[in-house]
Amino acid sequence: MAASLFLKPLMSVDLCKIINLNFMLVKNMSSVVLPAAVVNPIKYTYDLVVIGGGSGGLAAAKEAASLGAKVAVLDYVTPSPVGTKWGLGGTCVNVGCIPKKLMHQAALLGEAIHDSKSYGWTVGDNVTHDWLTLKDGVQGHIKSVNWVTRVELRDKNVEYINGLGTFVDANTITTVAAKPGKPKEEKILSAKYYLIAVGGRPRYPDIPGAIEYGITSDDIFSLGKAPGKTVIIGAGYIGLECAGFLTGLGYDTTVMVRSVPLRGFDQQMAQTVVDEMKDKGTKFLNECIPTKVEKLDSGKLKVSWTDKEKNTFSDEFDTILFAIGRRALTRELKTELAGIELAGDAEKIVAVNEQTNVPHIYAVGDVLYKKPELTPVAIHAGRLLAKRLFGGSTETMDYQNIATTVFTPLEYGAVGLSEESAVAKYGEDAVEIYHGYYKPTEFFIPGKNFRNCYLKVVSLVGPEQKVLGMHFIGPQAGEVIQGFAVAIKCDLTVPILMNTVGIHPTIAEEFTRIKITKRSGQDPNPASCCS
Repeated sequence: MAASLFLKPLMSVDLCKIINLNFMLVKNMSSVVLPAAVVNPIKYTYDLVVIGGGSGGLAAAKEAASLGAKVAVLDYVTPSPVGTKWGLGGTCVNVGCIPKKLMHQAALLGEAIHDSKSYGWTVGDNVTHDWLTLKDGVQGHIKSVNWVTRVELRDKNVEYINGLGTFVDANTITTVAAKPGKPKEEKILSAKYYLIAVGGRPRYPDIPGAIEYGITSDDIFSLGKAPGKTVIIGAGYIGLECAGFLTGLGYDTTVMVRSVPLRGFDQQMAQTVVDEMKDKGTKFLNECIPTKVEKLDSGKLKVSWTDKEKNTFSDEFDTILFAIGRRALTRELKTELAGIELAGDAEKIVAVNEQTNVPHIYAVGDVLYKKPELTPVAIHAGRLLAKRLFGGSTETMDYQNIATTVFTPLEYGAVGLSEESAVAKYGEDAVEIYHGYYKPTEFFIPGKNFRNCYLKVVSLVGPEQKVLGMHFIGPQAGEVIQGFAVAIKCDLTVPILMNTVGIHPTIAEEFTRIKITKRSGQDPNPASCCS
């Protein structure tokens, strides 16, 4: 029975105990052959150490543990400049996708209340919204997800360490871990593999008063008072989404655009999103750059900016929210001590199939260079990586044709190439653009504006007409584009799309009825709801 002890994993067994046990057994069993693990002790304490407790890191950790690996997850949230911090789960759960979608839904409900009058519902004219009720509801849900995540790790025997991990060298990580009611303790960890999944945090502009008086998406979802009159600096998807729900909740909202909205997206679609937001009441300052933020005696924030002609302007706001991009948190990891190659921006990690230039160190998620910064991408890549490392799989992540949605008042869903990208890649003569406007049935009775409900299909010219990209602006665009993303993965063509019978009356069926090309010059507006 004592001899069977040698058959157990010796990864974390005290070598002194092994030696003592070996001495006792050899004394009584001279024929015992020492296992290789005793002769050559394993030098690492974990099979996998994941640095970062966001969606990608957690997915990899849980998958690896289910495959028998010994796994530890390090996660620590450095408070934002105004002191906001959160629990386990990363950006998406705490300060990203989840709270954003909930506040987007709150704004849609407000619009639906007004629309309901036209459908016969009796609703008072003095409909108001309470910010703190929404904030508390959102934060309550987030905390429940934090708790469930902790329980999942425990149930899968993943060790959770609430500490910031930094590299000592390519084979060692140190962290100062904190446990409730106990002093902080430095821990040294070693692993066969390391996975960097620390994601990113919002940038601040290098102007006076920005850090002192501004907030970011790290703070808006837990803001302890109503935001009031707000200016959002930046017109990427985070900026426009925040502006959309703030306007929908009744707050005076302005977006300051440095160059173009939704950079990286199809620009015709981006401008259509902006047009719809303007119709809903959001104001835009185009080609403007902030220069200074000051706090006035009244408590208001005075924001100064210049336009493209270098003219100077200023206005007073209750809240200034910066949404000018995010930076990868590689600097805090001391990646240089591990010899990890970073891209030219000295932030993003260069990797092939998630493997860095240091063979046993991997990365997933927003820290990767020139990869989509989307939660489902990180999750899928993390799981596939764990299966390759511990399950014998050879399947790698496909980063092409990843669908996404911008949750503005009229949502914008997209998958595949934009019109500009397709033309740049294949040439204008080789690309066909099908497009059309449509009228959602539910818009008719309340008399809602549908002039910005628009979609396009980007395809190759030729008999097969392979679909390269699909773009949709309208209600529930995320739900619509998800299914078509599968079709594109299956090499969808325009003839197949046109020969698909749609479900009537839905907005998703509009893709199956699209037949007008930009090249034809025909009017893309429908004559009726069934045309």
